[in-house]
Amino acid sequence: MIDELDRKIVRAMNRNARRSFRDIARDIGSSATAVIHAVRKLERAGAIKGYVPDVDPRYFGLHLVAIIAVRISQGKLIETQEKISLDPHVSAVFDVTGEWDSFIVGRFADSEDLNGFIKRLLSIRHVDRTVTHLVLNVVKDEKRVPV
Repeated sequence: MIDELDRKIVRAMNRNARRSFRDIARDIGSSATAVIHAVRKLERAGAIKGYVPDVDPRYFGLHLVAIIAVRISQGKLIETQEKISLDPHVSAVFDVTGEWDSFIVGRFADSEDLNGFIKRLLSIRHVDRTVTHLVLNVVKDEKRVPV
C-alpha cells in the first residue's frame, strides 16, 4: 500500500531520479534513511521497475514514430503480441478493445525502415491486417506516473 511518504518520494524522483537520497529527503522533509528504506520497499514491490534515461530518439537516428493497428486471428493475441514486442523498433504493444486487437508504437529511422518492419509484421502468423498511422507532431509523451 502506498502512503504519503512514498508519493512524495516518487514525485521528487519524477522531477529528477538522479538526485541523492539525502537531497530528496531534504526536499520532502524526511530523513535520508527513511527515503532509502521507502525506495527499496517500492523497488521490491515492483512499484519502481527501474531507472532509464529520458533520451531524444532523434539523436539516435529514430526520426519516425508510427502507431500501428493490428488485427490478429484465431485467438492468438498474447503469443502474437509477445512476438511483436521482441522487435527493437517496438516501444509499446497494447491489447485493446474495439475494431482492432492491438496497437503498436514503434520508432524508425525513415520510411524504408518502417516499410521493412511492416512487411515483417505482416509475415507473422496470425497477423491478418495492419493500418499504420504516422505521428506528425508529439504534443505530449509523458512516461512518469502522476502520484
